[in-house]
Amino acid sequence: QVQLVESGGGLVQAGGSLRLSCEVSIRTFSLYDMGWFRQAPGKEREFVATISENGYFTLYADSVKGRFTVSRDNAKNTAYLQMHSLKPEDTAVYYCAAKRFGVATNTSPYNYWGQGTQVTVSS
Repeated sequence: QVQLVESGGGLVQAGGSLRLSCEVSIRTFSLYDMGWFRQAPGKEREFVATISENGYFTLYADSVKGRFTVSRDNAKNTAYLQMHSLKPEDTAVYYCAAKRFGVATNTSPYNYWGQGTQVTVSS
């Protein structure tokens, strides 16, 4: 059974930073592409960032480009989302997800999901 556990969320003031972590319990983590999504109250889950299995390819939503950085450490079975210059509109539950055979920016191709971690940005 594959499990994804996010951590690192919290309350931060606008302009601040947070780093989210997603630890994946699977021996073949290096074969999985990872995605980060977020969902604000009353809104659909939206794409934030994705990183390929080897970490060489990344893609970001326009709304976070230049402020967020996705990375991974395959030796630690962990993906990260470093968030800088946070804005109140970044407030949401952030989810990590895993899939094989290529990155994706929509939710349906992802096979495994974490439980989410709350990020709240105050103005």
